[in-house]
Amino acid sequence: MKLVSFQTQDGRKSYGIYTDEGIVDLGKRLGDRFHDIKSLLGANSLSLARTYSESQPDYKEEEIVFLPIIEQPNKIFCVGMNYAEKRKEFNETNNAPTLFIRFPDSQTGHDCRVVKPEHSNEFDYEGELAVIIGKGGMAIKQEDALSHVAGYSCYMDGSARDWQHTWFTAGKNWRETGAFGPCLVTADEVGNPQELGIRTYLNGMKVQDDNTGNMIHTIASLIEYISTFSALSAGDVIITGSPGGVGKKRVPPLFLKEDDIIEVEIDRLGRLRNYIAREAAVA
Repeated sequence: MKLVSFQTQDGRKSYGIYTDEGIVDLGKRLGDRFHDIKSLLGANSLSLARTYSESQPDYKEEEIVFLPIIEQPNKIFCVGMNYAEKRKEFNETNNAPTLFIRFPDSQTGHDCRVVKPEHSNEFDYEGELAVIIGKGGMAIKQEDALSHVAGYSCYMDGSARDWQHTWFTAGKNWRETGAFGPCLVTADEVGNPQELGIRTYLNGMKVQDDNTGNMIHTIASLIEYISTFSALSAGDVIITGSPGGVGKKRVPPLFLKEDDIIEVEIDRLGRLRNYIAREAAVA
């Protein structure tokens, strides 16, 4: 099953099941009980949502505006330096997971603008696999970790490199710089998340190409590590790191600019597409 968060043309926010024929509006059917995907997951009600998967779609894709899959996660953990090629590019030698935080209001949805910060001349792309927690917990063992995952999605972790300074927070939390979508693909449809091809395209040119099997720290080990010090809850998001090929380390550097098209494609999950807008032009 593929779940989306969206806004209708009259401004109503909802969520639903994405099908080839269109969007089945779960908010219309279940909204009195679960107002978004996060609350649906919190109630362990994916099976209930699945009963509507054969319903007649309420909207065509072009009739809705995509929102971030989880618009207001309690926590967004981001993992840095988690692919071998990326570590080589940045001369990373630390063996412990590199973690930083994104804030919910830094996100945007599929087919929406990603905003290049006015104060950055080094706005970079990073295609990543996002993990959406379905069942919370603390001190989760690695062998049990994937049973806590509701599903997976694509993420474009836009980075203002010239604002990362000695750490990542300032470079990662400008508004509408993290694109999340298009769908949450449930874990049962994905299978092994450590065998997915992941690719990033800038204006149609492939700029990143790797496989999640090349992660230094697997998804299960990251869940174990994070839940050791921070309880995870339904709807929390773990962004698992970017492959090599980022613009900062290219010669010459390749940074995002206004009107660029950036796309992140992951096997079995789909293709996240966004266009770059200039912050000064955004109201």
